Amino acid sequence: MRPTFFVLFTSLLFSSLLAAETVDQQFEAIMDDHWAALLERSPSFATSLGVRDFDDKLADPSLAAYEDSVVEYAEFLERLESLDVAKLSEANQLNHALLSLQMESSVEAGKHGGKYMIMTNRGGPHLSLTSLVGRLPFFSLADYQSYVTRLGLMAGYMSAATARLQSGLDAGWVQPCEPMLGYEKSIQTHMVDDPLESRFLDPFENRPSVVDAADFDALKAQALKTVTESILPAFSAFNDFYTQKVAPACREQVGTDSMPGGKDYYAHRVKLFTTTEQTPDEVHNVGLAEVARIKAEMMEVIKEAGFEGSFADWLVYLRDTPEFYPKTAEERMTAVAAISKKMDGEMPKLFGKLPRMPYGLKEIPSDIAEKTTTAYYQQPAGDGSRAGFYFVNTSLLETRPLYQLEALSLHEAVPGHHLQIALAQELDLPEFRKYGGQTVFVEGWGLYAERLGLEVGFYQTPYTNFGRLSYEMWRACRLVVDTGIHSKGWTRQQAIDYMAENSGLSMNNVTSEVDRYITWPGQALAYKTGELKIRELRARAEQKLGKSFDVRTFHDKVLENGAIPLSVLEELIDRWIDSH
Repeated sequence: MRPTFFVLFTSLLFSSLLAAETVDQQFEAIMDDHWAALLERSPSFATSLGVRDFDDKLADPSLAAYEDSVVEYAEFLERLESLDVAKLSEANQLNHALLSLQMESSVEAGKHGGKYMIMTNRGGPHLSLTSLVGRLPFFSLADYQSYVTRLGLMAGYMSAATARLQSGLDAGWVQPCEPMLGYEKSIQTHMVDDPLESRFLDPFENRPSVVDAADFDALKAQALKTVTESILPAFSAFNDFYTQKVAPACREQVGTDSMPGGKDYYAHRVKLFTTTEQTPDEVHNVGLAEVARIKAEMMEVIKEAGFEGSFADWLVYLRDTPEFYPKTAEERMTAVAAISKKMDGEMPKLFGKLPRMPYGLKEIPSDIAEKTTTAYYQQPAGDGSRAGFYFVNTSLLETRPLYQLEALSLHEAVPGHHLQIALAQELDLPEFRKYGGQTVFVEGWGLYAERLGLEVGFYQTPYTNFGRLSYEMWRACRLVVDTGIHSKGWTRQQAIDYMAENSGLSMNNVTSEVDRYITWPGQALAYKTGELKIRELRARAEQKLGKSFDVRTFHDKVLENGAIPLSVLEELIDRWIDSH
């Protein structure tokens, strides 16, 4: 009897293991299919990862293509829901939850009018094309050949995007008037008289030594012909469409709730960008509490500086004192470089694991500089062919104080976005987690990173410390202003006044930021929401672990799973604390 029992037991065990393995294999096949579909829909992104199967394509910006993608997401979700999750490995249970959340959010987004809003006050289809010059590789003959092929597709791309925007106009979904004033300049700056001055010819300024001169010249001539005969006319037509149809149809009210179904759309955006179940009212109240707390800290710093006067007087003093502002773009970039290099040397004090990929500094292109934010980060190419870049705004220098540069640089480069994003790309994770993830984690980490400067010798003067607090206040105000605009009927001026009275930002930054929140609803909620959760988890770990708490280990633990939802992060950190 014993051998028979043993054989039966072994057979059952093997069958059980085989079933579990099969479920993992089924799920991994879904992940592979999803990733393949994403790359096919995002050809230039695929190129940046070293996947060259779609080098002869551009993304399809049409409404039909978007709606097809939503159907595809629903099919992936159905496949995910068919699996017995309990039989997945622990790692794949987390992967399943994260991919399911991503698909659910994408399917939900397709139900709202936001699908028409492919243009904000700082972005649009034309700028997606001009930015390709800085995102594609230009090392080999094949790189230039594929680029010239893509140039030939750009007129069709603009036509499809125009049709989608027209559908939005027909459905009553269009951006408000004031935030979009002057937007046409972002189109017209590329309508050059001399095609050789077009940004699309920039890759032909320098020939790689591995590319034959005759081939290079022939491709340049073809590119020049395409720019002259196809792309410039397409940009001209888009300018006419924008100035004659889109701009005149703009909304007077700035909140999304002034559009059909806009209230539900904003509730979706709040959930998307916070990964919580908070209502707009709850987010608004958190913001009010944070503004009050930070304001009290600001008043202590003002006292430390020996300034006599009110908070409003202090803000006027900061805004009107020329010594606080760079005189040249070079001065601003030099200051950024010094801060960033200093922080590089402090990183081992805060982290046990650092990314291999470096980062560089660049100025924000002039065609978008005046309408965009004070800085932003561009992640490295996934195939290692391009570093990460910290882009710095060098326009309107009289509005960009030097005392805020420490907080700004720590957020955008290290220990902020570059550390977190470059590290994620080097983790042993599924591709959708390496190169994607939740905004609330990415931006929450960036804001948390600003505060880390206090631990390694930054913010040594009342002015730079006030700069840090003004940036934290900026993100707290976002919770109040974004929800105020989109769920409480606030006007643009009401939002500007609130930001100006509380944040310490220059008026140019205040207005450009408010216009960003108006035209890109919900995204601004991610920063403070994520930062508060990371700080909460650190305080919990410090309290429970006491002397055994190691900040380097804590940070490595927070970052080791990529940009995950806050509830997942909390569960993982609590498990880590309990394991000690």
